[in-house]
Amino acid sequence: MTLESIAGLYNYWVVIFLMMTGFYIVLARKNLIKSVIGLNIFQTSVFLLYITMGKVDHGTAPIVPPAIAAEQAHAAHATTEAGHGAVGHAALEHAETAQGLAHDVAHNLADDAISHGSELAHASTEIIYSNPLPSVLMLTAIVVGIATTALALALVVRIREDYGTVDEERILELDRGE
Repeated sequence: MTLESIAGLYNYWVVIFLMMTGFYIVLARKNLIKSVIGLNIFQTSVFLLYITMGKVDHGTAPIVPPAIAAEQAHAAHATTEAGHGAVGHAALEHAETAQGLAHDVAHNLADDAISHGSELAHASTEIIYSNPLPSVLMLTAIVVGIATTALALALVVRIREDYGTVDEERILELDRGE
């Protein structure tokens, strides 16, 4: 491994550092408030991990640009008009058989759809889109994390009112009756 490849993964190094810091704070500190803070740091590292994994190089938000949307609308409108025009034109030329009419209409519509579809497919494949799912999941996780933190701090306040301390060892001593 070269120095460039290690430095290129700095997001993961930050995640690992935050994760281990949060884990250490949870295990080493006997203060309940510090434990809640350690859990929040650990949780933040998980958020960063998922957001980092969801990042696409040179990717953009998955929103269709107005130019491509207008092209798609124009192509759909042109295909519909071509189908209607083909019906009128084909009805005059091939009045002898209904089967000939249906075949020409289907053929004209297919040709128009293929020509317009390939142009739009080419235009839309040039754009690289990011996956929105990791970000959406992390937004949900942030909301759940805030609610969990609020509940944990409310419990710490209640424990402090009952025991007069937020130190785990002292609370255990008081529970044992020592």
